Amino acid sequence: MKQRQIVSIDQIRQQEEICAQIFERITAGGQRPLAMVDTYGCQQNEADSEKLRGYLAEMGYGFTKDEFQADVIVVNTCAVREHAEMRVLGNVGALNHSKKARPGQIVAVCGCMVQQEHMAEKIKKSYPVVDLVFGPHELWRFPALLDQVQTGRKRVFSAAPSEGAVAEGIPLQRDGNGVKAWLSVMYGCNNFCSYCIVPYVRGRERSRMPGDIIAEARALVAQGCRDITLLGQNVNSYGKDLPDGVDFADLIRMINDIPGEFRIRFMTSHPKDATEKLFQTMAACEKCCHQLHLPVQSGSDRVLKRMNRCYDREKYLQLVALARRYMPDLVLTTDIIVGFPDESEEDFEDTLSLCEAVRFDAMFTFIYSKRVGTPAATMPDPYTRADKQRHFDALTALANRISAEKHRAYEGQTLRVLIDGETGKDDYNLASRTDGGRLVHLKGDPSLVGRFAEVRITASNTWALYGEINESFEF
Repeated sequence: MKQRQIVSIDQIRQQEEICAQIFERITAGGQRPLAMVDTYGCQQNEADSEKLRGYLAEMGYGFTKDEFQADVIVVNTCAVREHAEMRVLGNVGALNHSKKARPGQIVAVCGCMVQQEHMAEKIKKSYPVVDLVFGPHELWRFPALLDQVQTGRKRVFSAAPSEGAVAEGIPLQRDGNGVKAWLSVMYGCNNFCSYCIVPYVRGRERSRMPGDIIAEARALVAQGCRDITLLGQNVNSYGKDLPDGVDFADLIRMINDIPGEFRIRFMTSHPKDATEKLFQTMAACEKCCHQLHLPVQSGSDRVLKRMNRCYDREKYLQLVALARRYMPDLVLTTDIIVGFPDESEEDFEDTLSLCEAVRFDAMFTFIYSKRVGTPAATMPDPYTRADKQRHFDALTALANRISAEKHRAYEGQTLRVLIDGETGKDDYNLASRTDGGRLVHLKGDPSLVGRFAEVRITASNTWALYGEINESFEF
């Protein structure tokens, strides 16, 4: 087993000392400067941005969503698809306007996109507006990097190749009302699916120690959090790099034992590592939601092999049947890639037939995006973008039809929901989620946010449910 790389507490304390120095420097005039953190991509990126905001708050920054008010702008990027990178580059280029209005403004670009050498070089040469670039592995020392820019008056680039480390003790500032929270349990990925850039930019799998995770979960519950989502690129691999034999199912049980009224969710699962023990644990733990995001990516064995997914169609269908045997009320969602190199009409028909057989509650569908440095990027592909768009449209239509049918079946039922926010609309002013993660729009007093309730589902559409709060329910 490769030795785990750990960022020591002393190293984190050094960063906190730098935060204190920056605080004294930037608040000396009595006015609190402002920062903006703009996040792209997955939930793990959202969790990383919570650390960025935590550090910035310790440095003395307040927060804004207006780039023309910000003294520091941090753009946290995604590399999973080309479209996300193009959005980032367009928006970063547009920051020339805010920087001209605020000449002292510092622009930092971090995250997965810049961990790719060619993208970091592109920013260095073509985007002079950017002062600081750092990859995910350097996030723990963000204060030192920002300090170099502020005191050295020079651009700083820090995105060297790395297998990654585990850093505990970084301050967090979570967005929102505190009802829901992301809780990272591991980082990185060992799977090397042929289309995916994540292992190259996020590094190898590193699990956090169970005690650190449990302590963070306890703190969240004590602060009033009612919906905790455990995060990892492949949570089913949790613990394989730890010496104590705790696996992901064990971790769920440990969090389930924390006193309090709250929910446990998790993502993302890889089918090759999903086990009967996991499904048994989900069924047995009363706080664990019967919700599973299990990306299939394709229904074709030929495509799955070329994707290096390490399972076939039959194995996936067996897993779904097993999970539903333990949890008949399971809400199942998935990811599917359309237009993988050399995906034929027959391959695509296999995907459609699998979706009809499984009847996912929701499907997140994507047209294949070539990622430089991955094996799939060099695979021959005779099919046109028009072919792929036609397949994508057909799959989306199927996904929408099944979702609408599934949602229609909820009508008339009474469900337990967590009211987790306001919508800003007059007719249905509250948003809530079922245990299965289905969105339910409600009418009610905003003081109900953060509370569980019973609701009767009165209507639905493809994307959401609509309900009425049971007036006899005791909050």
